[in-house]
Amino acid sequence: MAIATPPRVERSPDETTVADADEVQAILYALQDDGCRAVLDATGEASMSANELADACDLPLSTTYRKLDTLTETGLLAERTRLCPDGKHTSEYVRAVDEILVDADAGFELTVTRRDPTDRDVR
Repeated sequence: MAIATPPRVERSPDETTVADADEVQAILYALQDDGCRAVLDATGEASMSANELADACDLPLSTTYRKLDTLTETGLLAERTRLCPDGKHTSEYVRAVDEILVDADAGFELTVTRRDPTDRDVR
């Protein structure tokens, strides 16, 4: 009797293997998108709001929100709340991964090295 491999196998606190075909496809879809990659690049060092990302990535705001939804749903981007003294809090986004390795020999399995999004600077 064969033992099925679970969809996610934890290797270390910051490294996860993603073997679930739907999840792998969603991550690869996000990575092939130019706008998503631009958002990931822009959020690598500091968190940014949707408006800041739209400006930095030269994307319409509506497109930026679609990219943010895709990236947060796949876990590549983390959303947190930016507290403002005037009480008008806003969402900010920061890249949640450092590295993604693709293993085609394992049937397109991904190894994702996650980062702690709370360690990134706020703009």
